[in-house]
Amino acid sequence: MEHPMEYSMKRAATKWSGVVLACALAACQPATDPKAEAAAQAAAQEQAADEMAKAFEAQYDKQNWQLARAHGDVLAAKYPASAAFGRIEARYNEVKEKAAQAREQSRTAALWTYQTQPLKKGEQVSASIYAKGYVDTDGSGPRPVQLIFRDHPDWGTSSYLVLEKGDFDCYGGCKVKLKVDDAAPKPVAASRPKTDEAIAMFIEDEKMLWKTVKSAKVIAIEFPVKAGGARTAVFEVGGLDPSKMPAKWGR
Repeated sequence: MEHPMEYSMKRAATKWSGVVLACALAACQPATDPKAEAAAQAAAQEQAADEMAKAFEAQYDKQNWQLARAHGDVLAAKYPASAAFGRIEARYNEVKEKAAQAREQSRTAALWTYQTQPLKKGEQVSASIYAKGYVDTDGSGPRPVQLIFRDHPDWGTSSYLVLEKGDFDCYGGCKVKLKVDDAAPKPVAASRPKTDEAIAMFIEDEKMLWKTVKSAKVIAIEFPVKAGGARTAVFEVGGLDPSKMPAKWGR
């Protein structure tokens, strides 16, 4: 039987041999080079940035401003100091503006509604838009105001405002004030038809109003109401698609 002292000495020798071997193995490993590691990391980041820049450039060439902006945003956030970002930075600034314009155009285009209704003698075609904010026309609270351009086979062309509540004070004719973008308001002839079928008021020169709307971003129409005084409806008209109306309206 092995003496306890001999057993302890053998265990100690074995453990020490393991430590020596581990140290020897560690000594055989190549020393880490911080500069090489940093260079490798920088190269990997530059490659990733270059891939993002190429994705940006592909969408830029297609004039897909929204996607180009998205790729540019990621590149600017993750690798702003990269050579790849420096290569596309000027175009990225250009794209940010174009993307904002595209978003605004999409938003204002969605404000318009176009309808075609078959009739016995042809079809009625209309383009309509609601005012930016509700208007209190009779003291009962703010409600929608709508501007409509209509082409009817029997009644011809017309433009008119429609109220949900209240009424216009324009029976027999009146003047409304039309303000276009930043220009000063100007008087425009209007009239309220003698009918209860709809609370509507015609803007008499519909071709003038249509031409105005085609080139404007925002118009405001101030009109008299039966409740007293005048009210103003503001319309963001910049997204109009003139091709939705018959060619005689002018495109």
